[in-house]
Amino acid sequence: MAAMAQAQITVFAAASTKTALDEAAAAYQSATARTVTISYAGSPALARQIQLGAPADVFLSANPGWMDVLQQEGLVDPASRLDLLTNRLVLIAHGNGAAPLDLSAADLGGLLGEGRLAMALTDAVPAGIYGKAALMALGQWTAVAPKVAQAANVRAALALVASGEAPMGVVYATDARADSKVSVIAVFPEASHPRIVYPAAAVAGGNAAEAKVFLEYLRSPEARDIFLRHGFGVLAE
Repeated sequence: MAAMAQAQITVFAAASTKTALDEAAAAYQSATARTVTISYAGSPALARQIQLGAPADVFLSANPGWMDVLQQEGLVDPASRLDLLTNRLVLIAHGNGAAPLDLSAADLGGLLGEGRLAMALTDAVPAGIYGKAALMALGQWTAVAPKVAQAANVRAALALVASGEAPMGVVYATDARADSKVSVIAVFPEASHPRIVYPAAAVAGGNAAEAKVFLEYLRSPEARDIFLRHGFGVLAE
């Protein structure tokens, strides 16, 4: 029983990694007979749970900021930390085949009309923070800010657009690929927002041995192929 307990790991991961990480974890479990339990949410919600003592072994954040907070508080092992993934920020619309949009010329506020722009929490969740920064850089934020429908995480924002509750939304490119009921109508210039980086680290007080094995797997060629296929950029070698 002790050996079985040691072969279990709990991962707290940013909601935007769900589709790819589910596949990677399934492959890991199949290859190693280890058990992986993954809790997905917005990075700030996960960080706060770790601050409150939630039993996590690995944290995968959608931006360095929340990882920095936990590292400063001694809640993750800095020696285990690695920058794992990158992503792109896109504007999506409900349905298939929506017409492309030139973000540098479009009046996004006018195009929304009475509709809402779905975004993750713009002052807390990485996708929302990146999205707000990009819209500000493009001179669009003042017009769209009153029309933003804020969601708890980026997958919740995606769901608002997929269901038609919001005509447009700002999500990661990987999220857009995960739902056939939305179309990418524009890609935000990378220079319009801070670089999107996903760091991962072992949580202090967790199962350090299993966390090390899992983090090594996330850097493996097999995991790399999975992340690339789902649209992520891979930083870790």
